This record gives sequence, structure tokens and C-alpha cells, in this order.
Amino acid sequence: MPSPSPAGQPDGLSERHRIWFGSPAGQALVESESAGIQAALAGRPGQAWLWLGPVAQAIDPQGHGLQLQGAGETWDGPLRCALPLPLANESVATVVLQHAARRGRRGAGLIEECARVLMPGGQLWLYVLNPLSPYRWRWQASALGASEPLRWRRRLQAAGLHPQGMSQGVGPVWKIRVDPALQQGPGLRAAYLLRAEKRVLPLTPLRQRPALRLTEGVPAA
Repeated sequence: MPSPSPAGQPDGLSERHRIWFGSPAGQALVESESAGIQAALAGRPGQAWLWLGPVAQAIDPQGHGLQLQGAGETWDGPLRCALPLPLANESVATVVLQHAARRGRRGAGLIEECARVLMPGGQLWLYVLNPLSPYRWRWQASALGASEPLRWRRRLQAAGLHPQGMSQGVGPVWKIRVDPALQQGPGLRAAYLLRAEKRVLPLTPLRQRPALRLTEGVPAA
């Protein structure tokens, strides 16, 4: 389990980040992702989920789970916490990180925590800003970070997760409008979605059986 972040190093999102995602440009992106997030949270009926996002949203997810928003050094919602998350190992079936994972060590620590709380066979849905999108000019003043899919795949793999090979672009390209349709690859869309699965190998590898050796027959009397 990763240790809590050092003093002054936030696990959640800064105030500037939350302000931008509450702006018309940020809300257009958040609403573009709503349908996909609702489908993710409803995909495992009867099992718990965890959703970490930038702002509170008017989605009524099915089932039971925990929805938290970034609040400086903490995550806020029905409870307030920092890392490590107050959840048991392998206790949730789906984790959604909606613009919640930061670059660098803090982002890696959050993904490791998500891998810890995921059940075997569970999925992590990671929504990330696209650095190649013209929409980046709308968040540039808010100091929001963006990384290409390859870097996030490496971070997911380092946490023991297995990312899918293809990311999916979502959201507007330049105009402030809601665009929930997914496309193959990030393209020029404002954000992209990466899915990863938690796979668990058996603790004791199966021992290969030796080949059956045929002995020479005994001649009849």
C-alpha cells in the first residue's frame, strides 16, 4: 500500500482544476463523458464501484459505490480522505478515474491504490486530457496536464494492470459543445478513454507433467 503524500503534495485536484471543469468549456467535456461513465458503473450489477472525478455531477449511477471529487489535498464527497483510500483490498469491481490521475509520483500512487482495491477481473476506466487536441487552448491557463496514451499505458502496467491496446477519443475538438460519441484512437478529441483490467495469476505455477516413457515389453514365456 503506498504511503500518504508528503505535506503540501496534493493527492486530489487543485482549486484551479476544479474551477476549469466547472466552466462552460470544462462542463462540455464532463457532460460528453457522462454516458460512458454511467455505462461503466452499471456494467457490474450488484458489485461496488469507485468514481473519482473533478467536480460533482448530476449522474444517478446504478448500484452502490463511492463518488468523490478532488478537493486540494483530499478527496471529498460522502467522506473526506487522502491516500491510501479507506477501502479494503479487492473490494470494488469498477474504478473510474475521470481526470483525477495526476502526472508523476502522485498519479502513480493513485493508480496503485486503484489496482489494490480492484477485484480480480475488475476494470479501471481512465479519462485523460488529450495533448494533441485544439481544445487544449481552453485549459492551458488552468495548468492542467495532458499526456499521450503510451505514457498512461506504462503507468497502468507498472501498477500490475493490463490496458487495452486501443484508446478512444471523446468530447469536443474545438467548439464548446457536448459530443459523447467515441472514436477509435484519441484523434483531436479533447480527451480519451483507456480501459485496463486486473488479472491475477495463480500464486503457485502449475508444474509441467513429465512425458510418459514407454518401457520395453516383457517377452511372453
